Amino acid sequence: MAGKNHSSFKFRFSEFLFILLIVISSVMLTFSSGAFVVNFKKVGFTAISSIEKGVHFITDGLKNTVNSVGELRKLKKDYNELVIKLENYEQMQRTNADIRKENIRLKEQLDFAVSLEEKNIPAQIIARDLDNAYAYITINKGSVNGIKKNMPVVALQNGNQGLVGKVVSVGTFTSQIMPIYNLNNKVSVRIQNTRDLGLVSGMGSQDNPLEMEYIRKRVADQLHYGDIIVTSGENDNYMRDIPVGTITKISSEAYSSTLDIELTPIIDFARLETVIVINMKELNDRKDIEAGEEK
Repeated sequence: MAGKNHSSFKFRFSEFLFILLIVISSVMLTFSSGAFVVNFKKVGFTAISSIEKGVHFITDGLKNTVNSVGELRKLKKDYNELVIKLENYEQMQRTNADIRKENIRLKEQLDFAVSLEEKNIPAQIIARDLDNAYAYITINKGSVNGIKKNMPVVALQNGNQGLVGKVVSVGTFTSQIMPIYNLNNKVSVRIQNTRDLGLVSGMGSQDNPLEMEYIRKRVADQLHYGDIIVTSGENDNYMRDIPVGTITKISSEAYSSTLDIELTPIIDFARLETVIVINMKELNDRKDIEAGEEK
């Protein structure tokens, strides 16, 4: 029995050894044929290619990102430069428009000054007192320019001629005007349509209306809102028929025989910049002025 089992074990071991030799031989034969070598090359190539693709993708992405940031900065710079150019252009357009308006305004003032029969001196307002009920306006012309006390002052505004006031103080290079809204200013006037005579006085502020007195009640039905009030030309204080204001309110008291009339000045004093001082004792030599312009 013992011998039989021993021979059986040997047989099985011999078979195992035979199979092992066959496997080893096959493996060696496979290596010698280069099959595994080729597979390793393929695997290595695939791995390296994948890595290269990944590196290229990342590098390309970073490059694109950097380029995009650079382009964005350039676009922002170009945009800012365009905004500045546009602002400069708009400012230039506004400046040109202002210059054109100023030229038109100055030409209107010059044409108006030339058209007056009386000698006149154009002047610029350089100061004014807005809070004082007895306010005065200061202009940049004085005695060296021929201005004298009590000379009337007019202006052209938006194509409309209107009364400003009169000169009350004269210096060498500047003068003071008492405007028609000053409480102390009294102007003899007429209603343009009816020719009724009255007196206009200021109420202490350029924002308040003017007050007209001494118009009889019996002419009330002949008056209308918007009627123009002009200077009467009496007492040689002002020229005749210079517009002063327009009627905006008409009222009366039962015990009074006259009407209470309020006027809106022809001149908007808040926007007034230039005035014309009139010398009523001398005529305007327009030929000399026009000749000087042509030169």
